[in-house]
Amino acid sequence: MSRLGADGLLLITAFLWGVTFVAQKYATATMPALAFVAARFAVSAAALAPFALWEFCRKPHAPGRDEWRLALVIGLTLFFGTTLQQAGIETTSATNAGFLTACYVVLTPFVVWALAGGRPRAIVVGAGLVSLIGAWLLASDGALGPPNFGDALVLLADFAWATGIALTPIFLARSGRPLLLAFVQYIVCAGLAALCSVLFESTPPGAIVATAPTILFAGVVSGAIAYTIQIFAQAHTPPAEAALLLALESVFAALAGALLLGERLTAIGALGCALILAGAVASEIGPLFGRKAASA
Repeated sequence: MSRLGADGLLLITAFLWGVTFVAQKYATATMPALAFVAARFAVSAAALAPFALWEFCRKPHAPGRDEWRLALVIGLTLFFGTTLQQAGIETTSATNAGFLTACYVVLTPFVVWALAGGRPRAIVVGAGLVSLIGAWLLASDGALGPPNFGDALVLLADFAWATGIALTPIFLARSGRPLLLAFVQYIVCAGLAALCSVLFESTPPGAIVATAPTILFAGVVSGAIAYTIQIFAQAHTPPAEAALLLALESVFAALAGALLLGERLTAIGALGCALILAGAVASEIGPLFGRKAASA
């Protein structure tokens, strides 16, 4: 797969994640957060299981212990990112949460630096900052509330997202099993979310039936499809650039909210969308200018 093709898959992923925000908003009215996370990723795991088994059987060698450990760690990043973000959203304003969630775009190159030793390029850091300013404008029209405990939880979730994005290409380079990685992620996230839901939540009778269409949509579209193609694409796109492309999720979420939920996108919010898009484009054209300068 070419890098351009991989970036196209990441763009599709961002679109599907953005649209899924609408489904998640519907789910909050009928189902507790952890129970919904457990149900949606259980659907994702069930949908992907036959394909992961096919991939597992066609490889000549079984995954080693280190590969299983790394897959489990990446699964934990998905669980912690999802649950910490949801817990933070419940105890902070949507404005602050929307802005802080986008911080993983800036964190990712530095997490990659810490894990793999690759110093982040200036164009990537600059593009991340531009996208972060755009996320601020999109989420809040430029006005954020005072920080609280929920803000800290959302920021911790950003470290989980950034770590997962940074570790994924390392696993793929060692194992070459993207479907197995996706399946392990879903199983870990669904299992831990179900356990935490039993311990800390009370799910109303009939909530799963009432929320079934939303669970199926999020489980199949956002999980089985979007998360899986993200893993495929990350084998061919550097993690920091992948994070910038995935940040377009917030743009698609805003557009989906305006079209499907009647939410208003202000002029400042539209400017924020443009800046996020500019950051993603800069991450794409930066390497091209670098190669031209090197060949000159």
